[in-house]
Parts: sequence; structure tokens; C-alpha cells
Amino acid sequence: MVCDMRQVSWVDRGQSVSFEKQAEDGPRPACVGVARLGSLQTSGTVFTVWLQLRGTAWVESKEGKFRLRQREWIAFEKESRPLIQAGRDGMCIGISLDADALRMLGTLADSSVYTGRGRMSLGEARLALRLWREAQAPGATIHQLRPLLLHLASLQRDLAGTVQRCPGRSRIRKRQVFGRMQRARMYLEGNSHRVVRIGELAELTNFSSWYLSKTFQALYEESPQSLSARLRLERAAMLLCDTDMMIGEVASASGFDNCCSFARAFRARFGASATQYREMPIALRPDSAKFKDGLSKTKAAVRT
Repeated sequence: MVCDMRQVSWVDRGQSVSFEKQAEDGPRPACVGVARLGSLQTSGTVFTVWLQLRGTAWVESKEGKFRLRQREWIAFEKESRPLIQAGRDGMCIGISLDADALRMLGTLADSSVYTGRGRMSLGEARLALRLWREAQAPGATIHQLRPLLLHLASLQRDLAGTVQRCPGRSRIRKRQVFGRMQRARMYLEGNSHRVVRIGELAELTNFSSWYLSKTFQALYEESPQSLSARLRLERAAMLLCDTDMMIGEVASASGFDNCCSFARAFRARFGASATQYREMPIALRPDSAKFKDGLSKTKAAVRT
């Protein structure tokens, strides 16, 4: 592994750092952190995983733009070259994994990490921070990286079953297919402001449009087109709640050509007009945690 585990890069208080510029002077750090308006540009030679511990951060990569909220994680392939920008009160830690680190992870309980994003519990976030600190402590060796690698793999434990459903005779092939499908899904999430064509996803994954659509539907039980539409409507709902944008502006910022098509799609998705949705109490909005919890309890009562 080319990274010196004792070298850690903290980018704080509006500083801006590039991995590629650091490579000219020495090895890139394996453990990195971005906080309080700091920004970090990663290189195109390492797989990176980022964990948001406090506040928010914005991430811009080849897959698009993402907003990281507290206790969310996101992982990128090396070609993605994500740029991490911490919010005013944000704190985000990350780890860069070169080929040696990924191979070592593969030998640990046959684990792996994939492109994707998800959430952590409070306990998982605290454990991640402790292991991250131990991995970059003075005198630490590459072996101190193992617990952190296993923890990162455990954060993606829900993906293991999906990998097994991927087409391919060997486990390696299944993982390759799943990694590309995850990147396509990330591309849809990172471009929720517009309509994404199947051809774009096919080019990104190096699969045919037919194979991509068929495999995507089988893995996620949703077509790329349906997921794109759902993500754009969820983006619209977020904009209605978090901004003062006019309804027409929200529609345009969510990839809809006109207000009429947006109004029909929004009502079909949320059961209310955009204006009614904006005026609803948070707990009553169809995308709120309380609403979903109540809906699941209602469905359970109906089944019994």
C-alpha cells in the first residue's frame, strides 16, 4: 500500500487541498477529514469512502452532485474523483483505498466495498470515528487499517444479498456487475435535477441499454426511468420544504418541461398538490418519517 498510515490530511476553515497536488511532494494520506467550509479534491487512482459526522457537506463527482447529511455515508469508484465541500458546521471523515487496501479487504471474511450511499446509526458513526483515529494514530501500521475496512464493509451489509442476485458465474463477475449497477444508480441520484437517458447509463457502465435496463430492474425492482422520475419528485418535495422557490421554479429545477406535467406527477406521487404539500405540517407530509411509520403500522394492522 503506497499510503503512509501516519499521514493524515485535515482540511479545515475554508482551506482547499488536492490529492494530486500532494502526490507531487509525497504519498497521499489514507485517512482524510474535511470540516468547516474546507474542500478536498481526490485523485483518480483511489476508491474513497466518506462519512458525515456533523452538519452537512456537498459532494461533486462524475456521477453528479450529492448532499451529505449527518450520519450518512457515500462511496466512490476511483474514476469518480469526488470533490468534498464541508458546510459551515460540517465535519466529514474519509478513507482512500488503493489497490492493495482493496485486496486486503477481500481477504478479510471475503468482504468488499461498493459504490453507493446510505445511513449510519449513532453507534456506527462513533465506532467509525474511533477506528479512523486509530488507523492514523502515530506509529500505526497498515494492520491498524483492517478494523476500519471491516466496519466500512459492515455499513454496506444490506447490499450483500443484492450482489448474489447479479448475473455472472463467478463471485468476481457478480461483484463487477453490481459495482457498475451501483454506479448507474448513483448517477441517477446525482442528476435528479434532469431526465437521464438510458444511453448515458449504458455508456457509464459499458453495458448495452438492453442489458442495463434488464439487470437494473431485476436488482432494484424498479426501472431506471421509474427511479429517475421518483428521485426528481423527491427533489421537488425537498425544494418545496427547504426553499422559497416558486412552484414553476421547483418544476424546472426538477427536470420537468412544464408546470402541468409536474402538477400531475407530483399529485400522483404524494396525493396532494405542490402548494398543499408545502403548507402541510412536517409530520403529515407523505415523505416524512412519522408518515411512513404510521403507514407501515396501518398496513401491518390490515394484514393481521
